[in-house]
Amino acid sequence: MSARLYRTSSEEDTIDLGRKLATELTRPVLVLLIGKLGAGKTTLAKGIVAGLGATTIDEVSSPTYTVVHEYGKDVYHIDLYRLERADEVAALGLDEMFDRNAVMLIEWGETYRHVLPFGNKVEVRISVEGDERLIEIAGLG
Repeated sequence: MSARLYRTSSEEDTIDLGRKLATELTRPVLVLLIGKLGAGKTTLAKGIVAGLGATTIDEVSSPTYTVVHEYGKDVYHIDLYRLERADEVAALGLDEMFDRNAVMLIEWGETYRHVLPFGNKVEVRISVEGDERLIEIAGLG
């Protein structure tokens, strides 16, 4: 799986990259957003959701406490940070979401890969380098 590397230097750049990524996603797809707290996972998700036409950037927020946000009828933004066990993840019904030909953006999903639906997966690793974000995208195409 070859990876593409991008650098963004602002929130707007990261959102624009998300919009671009949205045009390359093939449904159904799991997009694992991987990075430390504050790396920019939700910012990139804003661009992806907006790029898919599911809602506006201002409507997208972190689902840390609600765990799942649904945008439109087939775009899900999921945050597994607060879940502690694989059975909690399995109880979310991710398989059913995936079966809806959905785009599933999953923050903190790398810990629970073994209970995520099988199929088309894109991994996005975001790291902070000074004032920039280094974004590595693997699994497209």
